[in-house]
Amino acid sequence: MPDTILVPAETLHRQLTAVFAAWGMSGEHANTAAMIMVDTDLTGIDSHGVGMLPHYQRLFREGRLDPKATPTIARDHGPGVLIDGHAAIGHVPAHLATTTAIEKAREFGIGVAAVTNSNHYGAAGWYARLAAEQGMIALSLTNSSHLMVPLRGTQPALGTNPIAFSAPTRDPARPVLLDMATTTVAYGKISIARRAGKPLPPGWALDENGEPELDSARASDARRLAPLGGTREQGAHKGYGLALMVEILCATLTGAGSAQLHTGHFFLVLNPTAFRDREGFQADLDDLLTRLRDNPPADPAAPVLIPGDPEHDTTVERRRDGIPMVQTLVEEVRVVCEESGAAFLL
Repeated sequence: MPDTILVPAETLHRQLTAVFAAWGMSGEHANTAAMIMVDTDLTGIDSHGVGMLPHYQRLFREGRLDPKATPTIARDHGPGVLIDGHAAIGHVPAHLATTTAIEKAREFGIGVAAVTNSNHYGAAGWYARLAAEQGMIALSLTNSSHLMVPLRGTQPALGTNPIAFSAPTRDPARPVLLDMATTTVAYGKISIARRAGKPLPPGWALDENGEPELDSARASDARRLAPLGGTREQGAHKGYGLALMVEILCATLTGAGSAQLHTGHFFLVLNPTAFRDREGFQADLDDLLTRLRDNPPADPAAPVLIPGDPEHDTTVERRRDGIPMVQTLVEEVRVVCEESGAAFLL
């Protein structure tokens, strides 16, 4: 049996919707969540696509995820809205929030949509990319389960609390797209290392004494991640501070509270035409990106990249060849199918 199989995107989408349908999710919501998860795997962000399915199954089993929930707009104040996710899978209220913020930005020049009472929404960058494809600048933030140990601490108190930023270029398929955790790595990276039986680099995870944990299996169980930077000397105070900012916007502002029980999201969308003509904006952005790409590389074989370049190139490759899945993950999906009563299609 090969260690890795290549799964066509369409097959993976059918597998995910089969599971969601078995949970009782509507066809529209199942398609939305599956689309976002498959798109995420296509970009190479394997930690936030189908690899999250066992976690979502656990949330469903524990009654923390309601697959039949329909998100609603709880508050609407001009350019700002609050959406109640009603404990739906996070992709569904996050998609509603992003599209709502885009429409608000078309009307007001700025759109802000916050979400409360949600769940994990996958990759933050997917929502920022959606706005960029509509010609908008966007920020996408979410709090998450407590995994980050604060600087000088020993116990998790914040999430990986990612930040995604996008800006539209003349090519809708190649926006500027930054998507980063405020921990050194996302927890999914720990899971990937565990599935592969690989050790962790120093600065990814911590043990109970706040020292580096290199064993991926122990790190996966302990769930203690270091802030971005790893150590104070390498800038961990910056990752910690950014995570706190995300927590305030996603949990405190929305009323979601601690992501140990609830999750909140925050989306800011800006319409460039509220500030200047689009052609001038795009021309100046082109000049900026060209200047960066033309920067002489330290290694001629590795030119300077723009955030979003690797994801674009990986998407092209994976649409052609398929999405790689290690056998450990395939078996985890099989277990989810057995528990949920869905057909196993991989």
